[in-house]
Amino acid sequence: MTEALGKFLLDIFKNEYAATLFVSMFPLIELKGAIPIGTGLFGLKLWQTAGVAYLGSTIVSIGVFFLLIPIFNLLKKIGFVRKIIEKIEAIFHEKAKKIADKTNGSPEKEARRIMMISLFIFVAVPFPVTGVWTGTAIAVFLGLKFKESVLPIAVGNLIAGSIITLLTFLVGEYVDIIIYAMFAIAIIMLILFIVKIATAKPTEEKKQ
Repeated sequence: MTEALGKFLLDIFKNEYAATLFVSMFPLIELKGAIPIGTGLFGLKLWQTAGVAYLGSTIVSIGVFFLLIPIFNLLKKIGFVRKIIEKIEAIFHEKAKKIADKTNGSPEKEARRIMMISLFIFVAVPFPVTGVWTGTAIAVFLGLKFKESVLPIAVGNLIAGSIITLLTFLVGEYVDIIIYAMFAIAIIMLILFIVKIATAKPTEEKKQ
């Protein structure tokens, strides 16, 4: 599917760099798919491909952020969606309160700091479903502001791109196999997180 998209975009733009740029903007594919496509299918140099793919996937996250805000504002009015958000917030606030108690800090500030760090780690790990699209959706879902989201997403995407670039340089054609192996791990981690959300209780403030 990724190769078909790459060939389609190449036919449209007649330029390998432009095709790579736009491939990296697509959800799920992003730079994780654009880098192997740029080097393998288009024959571009690895470091140039990585730069173009990073630029495209990072730029698209800005548009996605503002596009999702009104969508998630509507979804949050739905009862079960609001409850899921409250449970996720409870997990972050529980960790934040423990840190705040030790440092005499603000639980709210600590909670947002933990969310930003978690967002960075999520995007930085190059699993098939942990790119800038999903990371941006999570940022909007949790109510993070743009200035709180843009840096963790951009830096996390840079780390993910560096890992994929290194893997492409070292193992070349086997990079897809490695990514799908990591995808299996991601599914397990997602299941564990869902269980944690299901068993979490809303904070006292949300209950009131």
